[in-house]
Amino acid sequence: MLPSRKRLAAAALAAAAWALVPVAASAGVVVSASGPSAGSFPVGKSIGNSERIVLRAGDTLTVLDGNGTRVLRGAGTYTLSQQAGKSQPGAFAGLTQRRTGPQARTGAVRCPEGDASCFPARPSSLWYIDVAHPGTVCVLGADRVRLWRPEKEGEATYSLRAATGGASHEVTFGDGDALALWDVAALPIADGASFALSGPHEGTLKFAVLGAAAEEPEALAQQLIAKGCTQQLEVLSAATMVEEGQN
Repeated sequence: MLPSRKRLAAAALAAAAWALVPVAASAGVVVSASGPSAGSFPVGKSIGNSERIVLRAGDTLTVLDGNGTRVLRGAGTYTLSQQAGKSQPGAFAGLTQRRTGPQARTGAVRCPEGDASCFPARPSSLWYIDVAHPGTVCVLGADRVRLWRPEKEGEATYSLRAATGGASHEVTFGDGDALALWDVAALPIADGASFALSGPHEGTLKFAVLGAAAEEPEALAQQLIAKGCTQQLEVLSAATMVEEGQN
């Protein structure tokens, strides 16, 4: 057995050597793909940080990782680690915070000065339910759920009815309000529950209760994909968008 001092020295050398070992490459997740190579990049596919991405003319690939959302276009060979642009941790943190206050701002993608309509409005929280895009929606719990509308001018009333039947329940947005509270006492929410939505926008809302959300952007994207919450995936992708990378 080595003397105590020699054992400590050996341990220190081993720790120093271990610190020089490269950390395993993080992975991004495909959130959309189009063009000739789209079949090779299904939504939800993981792509390593240093993995070669080969695209052809006409291809567009959108990948979300810990630095934000990257859009790769056209023929070329890319890696996520080589893509330029400032990371977006603040945008992710703000979007995924569970908010309890009654007020909310209408989020918007940055546009050229004087052109406020170049991109549609989007929720400032990932957990607000966009009535303009009904479908499957992910929520963190069944107790504090808010509906969100992209337009705030004038009052708007929506009627909600459980798919299993029963009385309808109305939710009204006040003039200037982007948010309206879902009355869980009148219409309890559970994982898999569906509700018919009618009003200025119509469709079916189906709930997927996550309970807890992943703390990393790519992991949360995988949760949304697995549950079929495609609209929230689009909101997450848009909010964390980084300038287009160049190969």
